[in-house]
Amino acid sequence: MARKRLPIGLQDFRKIIENDFKYIDKTRYIYQICQSPGAYFLSRPRRFGKSITIATLQELYLGSKELFKGLWIEDKWDWSKTWSVIRLSLKDVNFEQLGLEKALFDRVEELSKKMNVPLTKTTARDQFREIIQVLGQEQKVVILIDEYDAPIIHYLGKNLGKAEDNRELLKGFFSVLKELDALIELVFLTGVSKFSKVGIFSGLNNLRDLTMDAQYATMLGYTQEELESNFVEEIELTAEQLKLSKVELLEQMRVWYNGYRFHPHAASVYNPVSSNLFFEQQEFQNFWFATGTPSFLVNILKTEGVFDLHFPATSLSGFESFELNQIKPIALLFQTGYLTIQSKDEDGLVSLDYPNKEVRDSMLEVLIEGFVGVDAELSAALIIKIRNAFRANDLERVIQILQEVFKKLPYFLHEHYPEKFFHAAIHLLFSYLGVRIHSEVCTSDGRIDSLVETDTHIYILEYKLDQSAQVALEQIKLKRYYQAYWNVGKPVVGVGVNFSSKSKNIEGWVAETLADA
Repeated sequence: MARKRLPIGLQDFRKIIENDFKYIDKTRYIYQICQSPGAYFLSRPRRFGKSITIATLQELYLGSKELFKGLWIEDKWDWSKTWSVIRLSLKDVNFEQLGLEKALFDRVEELSKKMNVPLTKTTARDQFREIIQVLGQEQKVVILIDEYDAPIIHYLGKNLGKAEDNRELLKGFFSVLKELDALIELVFLTGVSKFSKVGIFSGLNNLRDLTMDAQYATMLGYTQEELESNFVEEIELTAEQLKLSKVELLEQMRVWYNGYRFHPHAASVYNPVSSNLFFEQQEFQNFWFATGTPSFLVNILKTEGVFDLHFPATSLSGFESFELNQIKPIALLFQTGYLTIQSKDEDGLVSLDYPNKEVRDSMLEVLIEGFVGVDAELSAALIIKIRNAFRANDLERVIQILQEVFKKLPYFLHEHYPEKFFHAAIHLLFSYLGVRIHSEVCTSDGRIDSLVETDTHIYILEYKLDQSAQVALEQIKLKRYYQAYWNVGKPVVGVGVNFSSKSKNIEGWVAETLADA
């Protein structure tokens, strides 16, 4: 039997099945949802399989039995029953050019023609209600809404007023779902974020949020078992191409593309887009990030002054949802897939981190570009220079390279917050370098600006603005920051760095070994 083609760029279940593309069977999750009709919401990062899930639900309720041959659900579904299905994707409506009201109006009119429902009303909301009422006279209606939040997310970090206007418009549009609850069999909505869920869907009766439900944590994405059992040939061919053993390949794939976890006690999953593109191109690259740079997210992080994405452990409520006028960076980063759950401690606090190497490296590149002004294409070469200097324990060369970087930076990047800017620049560059860096590390005696650990040394860095490098070094010694690292078996070096607001650069630095190995 010929190897099935990979569904690169395909989000249509019918097209995938009819053209014999590879489909990872997730129908047992869908069956479980459909056994309890009601209203459901599922949030997942972009390009994670939400649209395919919507398309699968559509074909299931339309009774397309031939598409489900050989799948888990085939002999468990009652194919004698069919429903009218209304499917609407808000990422595809032309709201940016037309405005959201006109875009919704046009899309609802398209639906009416497709479903042969004549319209008499004049607003998108009233026409949406009219379609449901007409179809619901004969049988209950299934309503599938994909990327409900696209018209809101599009304006984050750019136009808060527009985002709020669109949220209010959608709140009115979706209020129809509550009014006509008796005519509806199932509502299934997907989106990237939950920031506006309360505002938009507060009227929906018993809306069940599956986003962090342990039963559905692996509904989207590929588990390790699913990857190894469904991509046997791809794994063998790619391992051969890259001259790796199967074990080596799977370990590298895990580091690059696995790691997304949507419940503290659930298995992690692979990004499906990255996995398919990796097998297609047979080389390790940052595929998911390349499908869309999160400019809105970087703008928000810059506005909030957030550059270190290692947050203290928090409760689940700390990143589950937020409002437009009070955006929580940690919540936005989790919901958009740039941070994921790592663990949950005995007190119920959850730790987040980058899910994998692909996201970590790519996010650091865009943060370096946003905070430091160095193009992503040039940052890799710059990092190699810094890495080589650190390997040689040549602090003077490290400082020289940083001075070269700061000398070329646009003035507007650091005119308002010079000290924080320099701190951010060093943290991001060193993090991308791969040395273990921790900004603002708390000790019993104070707060360390940066702690950098290489294979051979530990460097404690303290930054001052318009003072002196010696003052910075003396603070390290006075606060005795180095004592916590006496027993690690490496020399501990204190490094005082002074930035000049006048020259916009490192004006002086001094280093001293504070503890030998």
